[in-house]
Amino acid sequence: MIALLDAFLAQTPAADVGGPAPLNLVQTIVLGIVQGLTEFLPISSSAHLKVVPIALGWGDPGVVYTAVIQLGSIVAVLWYFWKDLTNITLGAVNAVVQRDYKSQEFKMALGIALGTIPIVFFGLLIKIFVPDFDKSPLRSLASIAIASIFMSLLLAIAEKIGKRDRTYENLTVQDGILMGLGQAMALIPGCSRSGSTLTAGLFLGLERAAAARFSFLLGIPAITLAGLVELKGALSSGIDSAGLVALIVGTISAFVFSYLSIAWLMKFLQTQNTWVFVWYRLAFGVAILTAIAGGALRNS
Repeated sequence: MIALLDAFLAQTPAADVGGPAPLNLVQTIVLGIVQGLTEFLPISSSAHLKVVPIALGWGDPGVVYTAVIQLGSIVAVLWYFWKDLTNITLGAVNAVVQRDYKSQEFKMALGIALGTIPIVFFGLLIKIFVPDFDKSPLRSLASIAIASIFMSLLLAIAEKIGKRDRTYENLTVQDGILMGLGQAMALIPGCSRSGSTLTAGLFLGLERAAAARFSFLLGIPAITLAGLVELKGALSSGIDSAGLVALIVGTISAFVFSYLSIAWLMKFLQTQNTWVFVWYRLAFGVAILTAIAGGALRNS
C-alpha cells in the first residue's frame, strides 16, 4: 500500500490502478475468493493475491483493487466478532467512567490500541525513508516465497514450544503490544498479518483459538484504515463504471469467503493444531521458488 496499505500493512501487491488489463467478473469473483480465504488464514493474502493472478496469466490486479476488496474482509470480521467488539467497547467506556482500569475489557481495548501502533509506526518509517518500497525487491515473488518459508518455520517453532495454557479471558495489555509487534512483520510481503500475530500469540502461551480470536480483533483498525484510504483514492481518481462493478463484485466475494474462513478457522483451532498451515506455507514457498527457477514464473 502506497497510501496507507503499504505504509501500515503491505498486504497487497504494488501496481498501477487497474493493472495491465481490466478484470472481468469471473476474475473479480475468483480474486475475492482468494482474498477472503487468505486474509484471515495464516498463509498471507498479499502472497496469494500476487501469485494467483500472475500464475493464471491475468497480470497484477492493482493495489487499489486488492486494497478495496479488503473492505469485504473487514465487514466480515466486524460481523463475526460484533458481540466481542460491543462488549469490549462498552466495557472499556464503563471502566473509564468508573476508573476501573483493571477491567478485562479495558485491558483488551488498550491492548488493541497499543498493539496497532507498531505497524503504523514502522509503516510510516518505510513511507518516509523508502518511498519506492512498492518497487522494492522485497515485493518480488522470490522474496514472498522466502518470507512464506521463514514464517512456516517460525510457526512450527511456536506450535512446538508454545504452552497454550492461557485462555482468551487471560489476555493482558502486554499481549496486545507483543502481538502488535508481530503484526508489524506483515509489512514484509508474504509474512501474513494473521500468521505473524497467531505465531506471536502461540509464543506467548495462548491457546490456539484464543490467539486467533485476538489476532482478528487486533487487525481490525489497521485493515479498516487501509481499505478506506484506498477506496477514497479509487473514487477520487475517477474510476469508470466497469471498474466500479469489478470492485463491488470482488468486495462481496471477499466478504462471503472471509466470513466462511473466519468461522472455519475458529472452529478448527478449537480442536486441531496449526501444522497444516506450516506445511502449506512451506510447500507454497518452495513451489514459487521452483517455478521461478524453472522459468514458469518471472521473478517480478
